Amino acid sequence: MDSLRTLRDFLRWGASRFVAADLFYGHGTAGAADEAAVLLAHVLHLDLPLAPEFLDAALTADERAAVRAVLRRRVVERLPAPYLTGEAWFAGLRFAVDPRVLIPRSPIAELIEGGFSPWLDEAPPGRILDIGTGSGCIAVACALAFPEAVVDAVDISADALDVAAVNVARYGLQARVRPVQSDLYAALAGQRYDLIVSNPPYVPETEYAGLPAEYRHEPGSALVSDDQGLEHPLRILYGALDHLTEDGLLVLEVGATWPALAARLPQVPFIWVELERGGEGVAVIERRVLAEALA
Repeated sequence: MDSLRTLRDFLRWGASRFVAADLFYGHGTAGAADEAAVLLAHVLHLDLPLAPEFLDAALTADERAAVRAVLRRRVVERLPAPYLTGEAWFAGLRFAVDPRVLIPRSPIAELIEGGFSPWLDEAPPGRILDIGTGSGCIAVACALAFPEAVVDAVDISADALDVAAVNVARYGLQARVRPVQSDLYAALAGQRYDLIVSNPPYVPETEYAGLPAEYRHEPGSALVSDDQGLEHPLRILYGALDHLTEDGLLVLEVGATWPALAARLPQVPFIWVELERGGEGVAVIERRVLAEALA
């Protein structure tokens, strides 16, 4: 261990340990080397990507101890890197995260960055609803993408809303983003929105049982949905009719559960977005079309 002195040494050693431990990387990095770089940058207060001129710099004794500790926790506890660093990136924005919320990774970020084009090109939304806000990443990103909009950020978990409030305050959006504790639409009687966005629980219980250990640190209630993963998506779809404005738009993520949703509602002409940065199962549908299909 004394032979590990430089940043380069610890990057290589950490990546080797991660590969040997067969870790899973589904929370913001592409593999062992990237994961090690994220953790080292956090401990050493460096920016990513790591500057080449720092790679051969020797770490102090305290730095070496801190780096070993965080790399060891990643292997032994199988904690995803964002829970070890306390932050994650979404739509180019930094968010505080901890095990009270899912780690942001929704491909909806790509749509937000593009202003939900072409669906909202003619009329930016004035009121937005984010269902299952968790860390608040979608709500905050939407508020920044549409500076005139107000956003209701809904979650059933009071713990999650505490984290969301931290992120809302981080970006100074307290006047435009309102965290609301609610079971989907339950606390929103009479409220209408131009845009509803949701990344709800949609993982079937049988699939959840086989997920890598890293996912076990995330709140299961934010991942698992009954009825083959469709309970929450179906409630959101039917409830959207009462909460979208006449020309409103629903954007719903169901991931790999999308074939089951399409089979359950074959009469609904979902638009399944082709995502340039990867991911699947993001549906877009206008209220008018949804109302006709579910009539």
